[in-house]
Amino acid sequence: MRAPGFWRGPRPGWQAMCLWPVSLLYAAFAWFRFRKEPAVRPTVPVICVGNPTVGGAGKTPTAILLARLLQALGRKPVFMSRGYGAPVSDPVIVDSERHTAADVGDEPLLLARTAPTVVSPDRARGAEIAQTLGDVIVMDDGFQNPALHKDLSLLVIDGGYGIGNSYCLPAGPLRLPLSPQLDRAGAVVVIGEGEPGEAVAARAQQAGLPVVRGRLAADPAMTAALSGRPTVAFAGIGRPDKFFDTLAGIGAQIVETRAFGDHHRYSDSDARGLMAIQKRSGAIPVTTEKDLVRIGKPKGGPLATLADALVALPVVLALDETSADTIATVLDRTLNGR
Repeated sequence: MRAPGFWRGPRPGWQAMCLWPVSLLYAAFAWFRFRKEPAVRPTVPVICVGNPTVGGAGKTPTAILLARLLQALGRKPVFMSRGYGAPVSDPVIVDSERHTAADVGDEPLLLARTAPTVVSPDRARGAEIAQTLGDVIVMDDGFQNPALHKDLSLLVIDGGYGIGNSYCLPAGPLRLPLSPQLDRAGAVVVIGEGEPGEAVAARAQQAGLPVVRGRLAADPAMTAALSGRPTVAFAGIGRPDKFFDTLAGIGAQIVETRAFGDHHRYSDSDARGLMAIQKRSGAIPVTTEKDLVRIGKPKGGPLATLADALVALPVVLALDETSADTIATVLDRTLNGR
């Protein structure tokens, strides 16, 4: 799914106004579900990484950073994800050697590189398995899901996007009005610069929440390899423009871009189109790690040709010293409180 352009802020357009009555009904249903008391409290602490809107904000890099911080503290984090689009009904422990993105989803394959990962659309059943594999559960998404008690919830905000036009689905990107979501959060993480993100940060601080600021930093080795090189940039993530901006920011010369829907499953037709651009321009096909795991390792055909030619640009969430101290304090308070 591609986010409609009218979801962007700061003010709603006529399309959003037309959908506003429907968004009121959606918000009422979502609020009724959100306010339910959690049915299950796992035996280990649960840290949830969510966002108040639909679309990519940086949850997966945030979850990976949290896991690494927990590992540095001597803890054994376990990721839990619903595995977007995966044909999974029972909880599955991700095996990076055996599973593909079609089996378990793209984010779980990335998470499993850092810590054990459980995929389960039923969060309560997934937690039963996850708590046997480690001593802290890190949930990638699921903030609005009431099934599981969370000891700490972090709301991740795209600094350049914020909460869009501030309307709920389908008139805007919010899953719920922002205020009740802030009431349930333990901290807000703003990734990247921009007035929209700062506006959310100001509301979070007014609500007494710690605000952590970070940026997505490209892998230094890949930065050196791509700087000054002509590239064909493509991505099927929540906000492809963020990836294109990151690639341009490291000095790559972007010849052409292709934006696909979030969690896009690439076809031979897609591969032929991208390789045609590469052939006529001599540019390197470059994509995200999420897209790379979705393309996988085809055994033949145009997708295999694309997979052999393309380069993925890894990114990590980088924090300044103040924000690193803030998140360490929040984690310490959560773990000691439990």
